[in-house]
Amino acid sequence: MVDSLNLCKRLQGLTLKNVSIKIKDIKNNKVIYEDFGEMIFTHFGVSGPIILSGSAHLLRYKNIEGLLREGNIKLIIDLKPALSVEKLELRLIREFKEQSNKLFRNSLDNLLPKKLIEPIVDISNIYENKRVNEITKEERKLLINILKGITLTLKEFRSIDDAIITAGGIDIKEINPKTMESKKVKGLFFAGEIIDVDAYTGGFNLQIAYSTGYTAGI
Repeated sequence: MVDSLNLCKRLQGLTLKNVSIKIKDIKNNKVIYEDFGEMIFTHFGVSGPIILSGSAHLLRYKNIEGLLREGNIKLIIDLKPALSVEKLELRLIREFKEQSNKLFRNSLDNLLPKKLIEPIVDISNIYENKRVNEITKEERKLLINILKGITLTLKEFRSIDDAIITAGGIDIKEINPKTMESKKVKGLFFAGEIIDVDAYTGGFNLQIAYSTGYTAGI
């Protein structure tokens, strides 16, 4: 999926593991999809298992093309889902106390991947050369909000040429599940992506292809 910021270009190639995401329609104040797992920043935007799964839900969401064009679809990334806001604040206080004379830009090594530190510092609007013992409570809370919810505006889907799996196809109601034969045309069988079924990443779509192909062939 393509985002509207240059953040993804700066983070190109960075994989985040054990993060949680929300994809939200801010116009209607509705969370479309939530997940936990792995994602990656690319030259065009975001991808990875949880993003691909989220895109399947977005595709079926009412008026999604218009909402994307209007900038109403947001991707919210929680970098520290295992920590509540309160626990993350205690962690930051401890980290800053142990590194009290360090500059802010050099104080996040234990919290974030190296490639992510500079963008987070920029987003926070905290002066990068400020010593951590000078960071105010308000600035610390702002940093926590960022760590718990980096927000990107999603613009569009990638081209079908880049798709991992496709949606749409022959309605399963028109297929005999025991033989994969068409209920409308005798002797016509279906298997794999030509059928209107799609699943999350993780081998499920391959299993659908194998199983329907086997059933159609016996």
